[in-house]
Amino acid sequence: MKRQDLTIKELTEAVGNGITPRMVRHYHTLGLLPQPQRSASNYRLYTQRDVQQLRQVVALKQQGFQLSHIQQLLKSGLETEVDSTAIAQLQQQYHTIVQQLARLRQTAAALEGVLGRDRDCQTIQAEALAQLRLLEVETQSGVGELEKLWHRLDAETTAHPEAFQESLQRLLPNLSDRSEIEADLLSKLVLACGDVSLVQFVRQSRDAIAAARNALKAGCQVVGDVTPVVAALDRTRLAHLKCPVETLIADSHIISAVEAEQAFWNDEQWQERLQKLANGCILAIGYAPSVLMSVCESIEQGQLQPALIVAMPIGFSHAPAAKRRLIRSGVPYITVEGTSGGGLLAAVALNALVESLIEKPDCHCYLSSL
Repeated sequence: MKRQDLTIKELTEAVGNGITPRMVRHYHTLGLLPQPQRSASNYRLYTQRDVQQLRQVVALKQQGFQLSHIQQLLKSGLETEVDSTAIAQLQQQYHTIVQQLARLRQTAAALEGVLGRDRDCQTIQAEALAQLRLLEVETQSGVGELEKLWHRLDAETTAHPEAFQESLQRLLPNLSDRSEIEADLLSKLVLACGDVSLVQFVRQSRDAIAAARNALKAGCQVVGDVTPVVAALDRTRLAHLKCPVETLIADSHIISAVEAEQAFWNDEQWQERLQKLANGCILAIGYAPSVLMSVCESIEQGQLQPALIVAMPIGFSHAPAAKRRLIRSGVPYITVEGTSGGGLLAAVALNALVESLIEKPDCHCYLSSL
């Protein structure tokens, strides 16, 4: 064995990230790694090039790519432009996954229709479920009877207000390891979008809640990226805390992420406002991903030091990149991983923190997670 050659164990140790010899052998089978040379004793031998390629595979996998996608990307060559055939294949796989997600979403919606019902609907729901079990041996008329039961169940919802918290108790994942304030924040975000799976994608720095409470107590400046975000903020409670509210891109005609992104590039006045923001402010960004990118750049250059950034911009290329840059910035943050987000979510997150501070000023449950 040459001195620069590595055994399979040394390869996995060099790459780290939980890679095992068994995984390496599997990657050989899939073609993600070339078959290695063998020593005179028939041991696999690896080079630094193998280390780099395996690190590439690990990095892509951590970004969410499936092994089949990684295989296609590596075939086309990451150093050069991905060819049109690979793009078409990836696009087809993407559409297949979206269809699978849609089917799963339909199943989740059906389960939510059962688990999300409150006590007042339980009796009728029990009848419907009992009828559902008999559908295998019933005729088409039986299906019609089931429809009638569901109609009765839906009619029951007009007799009383919806019990949101009762439904959330059944639908939310176990949040017992989260602080009371964080669990309340997550619940409010779910109620704002109606998607329980959002909980799995919310990311926040360990010091986010503490930083928010300290800044709000001090009457910090609160800044939204566009008018719709600022309009959704709880101005009454913020006024109670003596927190002034400002808008970066103060164009009342902006009603979408597309318009917010265009305003970012077309209107330089907001950049002047950005430079004038006070250190220790809280930023709520819910529309334009390029605004978040510019904020991160100002932080990196030492021109801005906010107490917290609530980052929920929407987008399919800039937004995920901007959120990753924010996470690396070292500034306290709350964000939603990937492409999802929106101005309402940004405002709801900040409003939840403001409400918890006013309603529970002496709560220190969040400190246990620091």
